[in-house]
Amino acid sequence: MEHNQTLTIGIGGGSGSGKTTLSFELKQKLSMYRVEIFHMDRYYKAERPIAKAPFTNQLFEDFNHPDAVHIQRLIEDVDKAIHSGEYDVIIIEGFLLYQFEQLRNLLQLKVFVDCPADERMIRRNRRFTEKGHSEQEVLQEYLQLVRYRHDEFVEPTRWYADVVLNGSIEGNLGCSVVTEWILAKIQENRIQP
Repeated sequence: MEHNQTLTIGIGGGSGSGKTTLSFELKQKLSMYRVEIFHMDRYYKAERPIAKAPFTNQLFEDFNHPDAVHIQRLIEDVDKAIHSGEYDVIIIEGFLLYQFEQLRNLLQLKVFVDCPADERMIRRNRRFTEKGHSEQEVLQEYLQLVRYRHDEFVEPTRWYADVVLNGSIEGNLGCSVVTEWILAKIQENRIQP
């Protein structure tokens, strides 16, 4: 495939919805192709905004605000990868992904992974406690700030998605449907002059 035929896939959705899992599953299913994944959470700024929780006024370092992401660096890295000709498929995943018009415009397929709030909270809690954070801190941050940021910045962006997948069911058809779309698009691009 020539570099102008590199497929770009976006995977958005709430924190703990299953975006990273889906991106790795897609890469595995597309192992015969050159696939690169960009994780937005690797593009946090060194200094994040400080937010005041809506009801308790407690201060938190706000990882859940679009201003926390070094978006220009991500766009430049993705653009460079697209034009390098090294990849057949580029996947970008992140819960704030569809907040940024420049990123949305780079994507040929936009997927939103949906998952109930309580399930996302449990998954997020497990992930952060495994990294050494206290369960109490993780839960308090979620209850006081993260869920509000989800409603403010993540949930409204589902309407940018071409496909909404159920992140609550393991091994559902969603990954297969997206994989089939990608494979069909690759074939279509190869047939075109």
